[in-house]
Amino acid sequence: MRDDLGHDVPLTGSAVRVVSLVPSLTEALAASAPDVLVGATDWCTHPADLDVARVRGTKNPDLAAIRALPPDLVVANQEENRELDVRRLRESGIAVWVTRIETVEESLDSMSRLFTTALGLSDPPWLIEARALWSTPAPVRLSVAVPIWRDPWMVVGSSTYTDDLLSRAGLANVLAGLDGRYPTVTTAEIDDAGADVVLLPDEPYVFTAEDGPEALATPTRLVSGRLLTWYGPAMVEAYAVLASIDG
Repeated sequence: MRDDLGHDVPLTGSAVRVVSLVPSLTEALAASAPDVLVGATDWCTHPADLDVARVRGTKNPDLAAIRALPPDLVVANQEENRELDVRRLRESGIAVWVTRIETVEESLDSMSRLFTTALGLSDPPWLIEARALWSTPAPVRLSVAVPIWRDPWMVVGSSTYTDDLLSRAGLANVLAGLDGRYPTVTTAEIDDAGADVVLLPDEPYVFTAEDGPEALATPTRLVSGRLLTWYGPAMVEAYAVLASIDG
């Protein structure tokens, strides 16, 4: 049994006690296999009534608290979690499954492998629906830019799940040609890129009607960051919301 990075995951059977260090995967597990989820980070906010042990943050998990649960499996992500924490958990004898997700297809395949291989379950209904919804890319109908941080301003670049999600929804990311997955830019560079609309999410930076639009000349629209960045059940809702965005 190997994770997305090709690392051995020493499970002798299906995992029945899982700690998730990834908010989107926490939601996916809670929606489809709630009985196996025994721990999650403080940033795991969906579902709102999630009642499991909390193990601090994605970048600073409480390793002692994780070990004390004790889990059969810890689920992590290459981008969201630190390799140091993954290594220390493995060194203490805990199996860790690391996901690597940079496209919509990778997200669907990765979650399917997690459910079927690590948990011994079938693909959940929302995963089957998401695969059907996102399988055929829509034609380009609008150009967008997506900041994710302010001071300094950072935007979604290429080789990211969000960039691929936007593309499949017919929204061309005008800043995808910059170097880096999340390049640092100026507000002038955002405005000069020629986007029809700038999408301002509420995470990781919390853009609001008073914080973000005033700095840009390009028309803006506030959107849920969860729908742009969370793979899992959010992908079904994201399909309808992104299809409704216009200039």
